[in-house]
Amino acid sequence: MGALVRPAPAQTLYVSVRRDELRQLKAEREQLRQQVAELQERLQQARNVASPATA
Repeated sequence: MGALVRPAPAQTLYVSVRRDELRQLKAEREQLRQQVAELQERLQQARNVASPATA
């Protein structure tokens, strides 16, 4: 039988990000948000075409 090993407590990790890297990451995040919004709109349009509402 193996020895009982207690898990270590969670640790907080700190990272350094340069300002230009942070700016680039924010720009990429905004671009991805726009893409998600566009894809959600296309998906909704496709759903509406596939099953049109009857009035």
